[in-house]
Amino acid sequence: MSPSNEPRLSKAERTAQAREKARIIREQQLKKEKRNKLLLIWGVVVAAVLVVAIVVWSIMASNAQNAPIPDSGATPANANIHGGVILTKDGVQAQKASQVNTATLPAQPTAAPSQGAAATPPGVDAEAGKPVKVVAYVDFICPVCKNFEDTYGSLLDQDVKDGKITVEYRPIGLLDSRSTTNYSSRAAAAAACVLDVSPDKYPAYFKALFAQQPAEGSAGLTNDQLIKIAQDVGAKDISQCVNDRTFRPFVKNTTMEATATGVVGTPTIFVDGKQFGAGADASTQFPDMVNKAIAAKAAKK
Repeated sequence: MSPSNEPRLSKAERTAQAREKARIIREQQLKKEKRNKLLLIWGVVVAAVLVVAIVVWSIMASNAQNAPIPDSGATPANANIHGGVILTKDGVQAQKASQVNTATLPAQPTAAPSQGAAATPPGVDAEAGKPVKVVAYVDFICPVCKNFEDTYGSLLDQDVKDGKITVEYRPIGLLDSRSTTNYSSRAAAAAACVLDVSPDKYPAYFKALFAQQPAEGSAGLTNDQLIKIAQDVGAKDISQCVNDRTFRPFVKNTTMEATATGVVGTPTIFVDGKQFGAGADASTQFPDMVNKAIAAKAAKK
């Protein structure tokens, strides 16, 4: 039967049909609103769970980063017991891994010496028959250390390459209080990890940490970022070493020895045993101090 031949609905039937359609639409709308409401509730629940999980993870990560550091531990290969990494014209000076223990260190001073006072740490004096020895205590979150590296790093690199000097870097965690995650010690320990497995990449990693230096007062770079920088300079994987805090006791020992023997700030620099910025050479510019020491060594040959 064609539509034109279909019987015409009565007014009552049309009204009933419209009501039925309206009922169906209303039920569908109610179902949709109920479904959306449930989705919203579950979304809020999931978000709350994620927030709680993130907070718990953050607390656990913070506790792990700030947990007490053992008093004894291994040195990385190619570092001495004073925390020193020696750069020579032939690269990083090879040294065997050893052990450190804070129990063997001098007693910590009961009062801090005045800023600028001459320090006398071990192993900074000139050595007969060898190039001029530059020893530098640095902290990877220290802006003045970064400025020193930016200003004099290339000069030191060239003098090392020419065999005129050796440079011994001793990274310490003196400024751990300037970050919320003990960044100074974490960065120094990460550098020790690179030194242990890829000593040839240590100079590049050292410079990269200063190039990407975080602001004082911040959390500092994360462990993952420290690991990524090592990958970027071509070092072997240091993930386990960093996350296990393998060389944090080593950094702790170096830092405590430095402060016990008079290092009160960073950078603290020695040139053949004389402290830059202190004593008779207090007014001498750093390049002049290095050149003077090189000339004195040459005169003795």
